[in-house]
Amino acid sequence: MAARPHWAALVLAGGQSRRMGQDKALMDWGGRPMLARVVAIAQACTAHVYGLTPWPERYGHLDLGTICWLTDLYPGEGPLLALVAGLGQIEADWVLLLACDLPCLEVTVLQAWAARLSSLPSTTLAAVPRRPAGWEPLCGFYRPRAVSELQDYARLGGRSLQAWLDQVETWAFAVDSPTERMLHNCNTPDDMTDKK
Repeated sequence: MAARPHWAALVLAGGQSRRMGQDKALMDWGGRPMLARVVAIAQACTAHVYGLTPWPERYGHLDLGTICWLTDLYPGEGPLLALVAGLGQIEADWVLLLACDLPCLEVTVLQAWAARLSSLPSTTLAAVPRRPAGWEPLCGFYRPRAVSELQDYARLGGRSLQAWLDQVETWAFAVDSPTERMLHNCNTPDDMTDKK
């Protein structure tokens, strides 16, 4: 029986891309669709890479290497419930949640964060970068056993990962200048040219 991996990656590609006006996952960044870039970076860090989307057939033509598509149990309900769906289907000690619109991710930074996980207390449910303005929840690590607390929070109407992270024991990764650039995400057409 295969050993339970220390960590796996979960890439979300199920957003509506309303502010962008088209599917962000398929938009070109440096000659490659953003989803393909994010998946490739995740695969450079771990052999256990999963994707979550309501429409995996939309991305079937992309060269995504070895990725396991999971069932999106809550399509269109936002990233918090997407995380719930993913955590419930992944066997690992930790899951790195990545949005598909983070084209500047750095393997070395993600690996350094992953190396820190073993020293965190067992009570820590998440390890996420934090800027002065708040958490960056779509580029952070979560313990799969956090799923029950996330479900309880969602049942009470909660949908904000930012607010949930403030309520549970969360380790904050420092955000220096290189990490700040790495966390650049693309929500609007203007974001596609800001930091290329």
